[in-house]
Amino acid sequence: MDAKPAPPDIDAYIAEFPEPVGAILEQVRQTIRAAAPQAEEAIRYRMPTFRLRGNLVHFAAFKHHIGLYPAPSGILAFAEELAPYRHAKGSVRFPLDQPIPYALIGKIVAYRVTESLGEADAAAGDSRPG
Repeated sequence: MDAKPAPPDIDAYIAEFPEPVGAILEQVRQTIRAAAPQAEEAIRYRMPTFRLRGNLVHFAAFKHHIGLYPAPSGILAFAEELAPYRHAKGSVRFPLDQPIPYALIGKIVAYRVTESLGEADAAAGDSRPG
């Protein structure tokens, strides 16, 4: 069985989708970039990923929704605001037939940035001689 190779970058990933899905993906990307300007773009698990001291957030397009994967903490911290959407421990689905909540995505990513930097700083602090 031939598996489709992972796209080399986020531009190539987005280019695989027809409009308007491609435009939605680009807006999700720009929303994440605005909330995490210091994060690096990558492809991980065949999905667009932003990395900041490790994986920060992934996103992906599917037939009927855009998936956002901000880690379980990102889902828990915004459980009330995510209540209208199907979500699981570390993922949320934004239906393509409804407006995408870009502002909420930005808030979730900003939370993950703070969390990521805080965890990395705490880890560094734990390893310093005392």
